[in-house]
Amino acid sequence: MGRAVMVGRGPTGAGVLVLSILIILTTEDCRAQKGDGCGPTVLGPSSGTLSSLGYPGTYPNNTVCEWEISVPSGSRVHFHFAELDIEDSDCQVNYLRLYNGIGPERSEIVKYCGLGLRVVQLIESSTHQVTVQFMSGTHHSGRGFYLSYSTTQHTDLITCLDKGADFPEAEFSKYCPAGCLTSTEEISGTVPNGYRESSPVCVAAVHAGVVSNAVGGRISVVSSKGIPHYEATLANNVSSTGGTLSDSLFTFRTNGCSGTLGLESGGVADTQLSASSVWEWSVGQQSVWAPSGARLKKAGLPWASAQSDLKQWLQVDLKREKRITGITTTGSTLREYRYYVSAYRVQHSNDGQQWLSYREANSTQDKIFQGNINYLHEVRNNFIPPIEARFVRIHPTLWHQRIALKLELVGCQIHAKPVPRVFDPYRHTPPSAGTKRPPHFGQTTHPPDIRNTTMPPHTDVALAAVLVPVLFMVLTALILTVVCAWHCRSRKKSSDGTYDLPHWDRTDWWKSMKQLLPSKMVETEDSVRYSEVGRLGRGAVPRLHAEPADYAEPLVSGVTTLGARSTFKPDEGPDPGYTDPDLYDAPISQDVYHAYAEPLPATGSEYATPIVVDMGCHPSGGSTLNQPSAVCSFMGAGPPSLLTRTDSGRSGRTAYDTPKNATGQATPPEDQTYQVPQRNTQKPKGKS
Repeated sequence: MGRAVMVGRGPTGAGVLVLSILIILTTEDCRAQKGDGCGPTVLGPSSGTLSSLGYPGTYPNNTVCEWEISVPSGSRVHFHFAELDIEDSDCQVNYLRLYNGIGPERSEIVKYCGLGLRVVQLIESSTHQVTVQFMSGTHHSGRGFYLSYSTTQHTDLITCLDKGADFPEAEFSKYCPAGCLTSTEEISGTVPNGYRESSPVCVAAVHAGVVSNAVGGRISVVSSKGIPHYEATLANNVSSTGGTLSDSLFTFRTNGCSGTLGLESGGVADTQLSASSVWEWSVGQQSVWAPSGARLKKAGLPWASAQSDLKQWLQVDLKREKRITGITTTGSTLREYRYYVSAYRVQHSNDGQQWLSYREANSTQDKIFQGNINYLHEVRNNFIPPIEARFVRIHPTLWHQRIALKLELVGCQIHAKPVPRVFDPYRHTPPSAGTKRPPHFGQTTHPPDIRNTTMPPHTDVALAAVLVPVLFMVLTALILTVVCAWHCRSRKKSSDGTYDLPHWDRTDWWKSMKQLLPSKMVETEDSVRYSEVGRLGRGAVPRLHAEPADYAEPLVSGVTTLGARSTFKPDEGPDPGYTDPDLYDAPISQDVYHAYAEPLPATGSEYATPIVVDMGCHPSGGSTLNQPSAVCSFMGAGPPSLLTRTDSGRSGRTAYDTPKNATGQATPPEDQTYQVPQRNTQKPKGKS
């Protein structure tokens, strides 16, 4: 039976090796070491780590060591050198030699010697068994060697000295060998924040609980921007140191089974916590150091046993079977009572009756977990492989002054896929065995999923994230500019013309089309009160008021523009039929035209709304236009004759409205065209 020494990293984080933490007794003669020149070594079932005695210091004189390595039949072994520094020029006294096979039938693969050698390629065997031999004679310098091995199926094998800065990829996957805690390199950081890029990747993976030091395994690494400060913690027998700002860091991808299981949050009730004994000692208002106090981060007394011996335990009932991937512990957290547990074993059960001690893969010994190194700080240990059980017990094996403990379990629910069962009356179900075997001891755990939240985006994605909003803003500004310019131009065009009439009212087309529409369907024209013109002045253009007229709208017979003057009913002085107090005595500027005359007030005499007759239908000059045949109809559709009324309403003869001056005298100019009144079918007010 061979042996291999498994070493751990001291809690100081200074790189000092603590030998003989655990002796692994293997059941295979093919994994063995012998001689007096063997350094810290871990020989795993499919990978491992070897080193010369005293590494990284100078190896001793006149020593020898041989390692016999075997992997499963049908596989082969390859070696990856981390460092090779042996003082000799001819490889006669000091050298490292690799052999195919074990025993006297072995054959040499390669032989190395020399200071500062760099062996980049992997050295591969031709069989599944290999012998490594290291010889040293008299020498004055040389650090010896440090190498890793694995089966050839792991082509991406790296060494325990490879750092995060050695891999420029943002994401990469590598295979870490077993035994990387033999490295003296320091790591800085912790999960989930990440590790400084100067940290050895495989050592950090052990600290994070991604792989086991005894077995090794595959890691998935994500690199990202560094953080200002890195925390120092103790986990899985690896102590990390604090660190300052760095350019980059790395974290690990896992399956996400890292949630707390309810002790700290209160999801686990006090009745689910029990212990072998309870210490009763008054501290303030509390006198019992009960199991209910064994909750991580809870203020107050922790659990403490009445006696301090190897028979004490603390039990947690999770009420159902769960996957447990780790445990975090602290001491009393009380300055006056600095008690803590420095080492412990873990047992688990599904029924609370039959208990199994936790062991690492391919080991026949119960695993002893490193506990706390003081009463205050937390220490984490991961279960690789994980535990699947309902009950968990903590058995302290070493303690400081008195057994006192607070803890939290880490893991997740077991999501088992339901398997349909078909009833078979002829099927015989064998009785269950009385003792259960530990589940899944041959598998590598899937540790917590540590997601990196500081990972910078790819360059293309970042460029697109900047350019897309900028282009959108530029296009939006351009569109708004064009729309505003078009709107301003439209408003400027619409503001041109007399009395701010709409654009279509100023066109000949619209004036002609309005004659075809009934007067009530045509929107009423804006009227102008001439009294307002007088108040505003000659140069002011009054705003038109849309008020419905009392009389029929005038028909425009193809007149594109009004004449130089338009007729209207002037003031006749004391005529009782006209009582509008505002006199039409405000002369109108010749460059200001009104489309229609304002209807007369309801209290005065009623006059027909005048019609503007086309200038082409009347002779220029002072024609009286007494003949109805002289009136032109619009497109042949006008009335055959237009009956008129006098301005006073007392005569039935035909007369035309003529503009009058302030004295009431009608003075028509020679070129004036008179407006022909329409027949008014309604009787004037006050007439019988």
